[in-house]
Amino acid sequence: MYRQCHVMAKPGGAKCNIDCKYCFYHEKQSLYPQRRQHWKMSEETLEEYVKQHIAAQHSHPVTFSWQGGEPLLLGLPFFKRVVELCQRYGQGVKITHTLQTNGILLNEEWATFLAQHRFMVGLSVDGPETLHDRYRISHSGKGSHRFVMKALSLLHRFQVDFNTLTVVGHHNVAHAGEVYEFLRHSGSRYMQFIPLVERVSTEANPRLKLVTPDERKARLAPWSVPSKQYGEFLSQVFDIWIRRDIGQIAVQMFDVAIAAWTRQPAVLCVHAETCGHAFALEANGDLYNCDHYVYPQHLLGNIHHDSIDAINNSEAAMAFGLAKKLTLTDDCKVCQFRFACQGGCPKHRFSRSSSGTAGHNYLCAGYQHFFKHIQPVMNLWAALLARGCPPAALIQYLRKQHRFSLRRAR
Repeated sequence: MYRQCHVMAKPGGAKCNIDCKYCFYHEKQSLYPQRRQHWKMSEETLEEYVKQHIAAQHSHPVTFSWQGGEPLLLGLPFFKRVVELCQRYGQGVKITHTLQTNGILLNEEWATFLAQHRFMVGLSVDGPETLHDRYRISHSGKGSHRFVMKALSLLHRFQVDFNTLTVVGHHNVAHAGEVYEFLRHSGSRYMQFIPLVERVSTEANPRLKLVTPDERKARLAPWSVPSKQYGEFLSQVFDIWIRRDIGQIAVQMFDVAIAAWTRQPAVLCVHAETCGHAFALEANGDLYNCDHYVYPQHLLGNIHHDSIDAINNSEAAMAFGLAKKLTLTDDCKVCQFRFACQGGCPKHRFSRSSSGTAGHNYLCAGYQHFFKHIQPVMNLWAALLARGCPPAALIQYLRKQHRFSLRRAR
């Protein structure tokens, strides 16, 4: 029995106040055409969700994750109600909140609320203005970068905990150092670099243009990141980070590597052996396998009819998660970095392996490039930890050894 799960709640569905040209979720509005005018999560659905999500977790703290679209479009009263309901149904349980936003609607009132209730904010920013505004634009075609910088200033001023969410695509993958330094100087102390990989249907009139991995009639979207270049992007950032910023700045993909090399539980579902228990909740209560699998064939149920706890332990949820392990290609099974990669996200398994097997991860070349690049440092890291080296001493030693380790790897 699975005694906990993660839910990415989308209380406004795909509704958003900007028009990011690479967004994979924007077109999900077509799945719910009846909600074009009535897109907000109802009070009834919100209360049912809060009650069920708390009940489905058998370990603490309980985390609520709010995404979109743009969740701030729901307004401050909605989230004040969220806090009230959590206090009512939490019965003393520690509850935390994360919220992903483009930052445009952030103001002093929002910042005060987020700080008071200790929301962890994920702010979307793709780097300096010229890179960020390539795709992250308003419905009238104007850039959004200046609004993001205003939001960053507010988060700092009101001491709101935040991390930065950076999509790495064709537009910025060649600017690793520039992007990293920009984020660092902007005050980001936890960074996520999210690979942009989408495929576009080649059918005449598809209901959804962006397709599932098993769809054959599709082509790679032009904004997608080239696989090996993604690995090189991460490698270049790693070299800067370990020389100067280790212990001061955290990077999600580096946390993934550290956990893998030190035999800790996976920190990200993408690189876990199995998945299937990180659901997406639409505004009407529909629950899907994952926010990357919001397709009709992956609808698991609705919380007004089925409890989150029951869905979490359903055959459909477990089969979806186990398939991540069972469908690995033979190349993956014998790969020296399987322990760190675990085949990556099933969404990206639409390529052919070097031996010609279908269902291989498109990002394989990039992952291999990155893991091979950091292998000497990670091996040293794991060995020193195993010998009981204190973390502070470990960090200082790795900084000094960095150049030698990488030079030897080459």
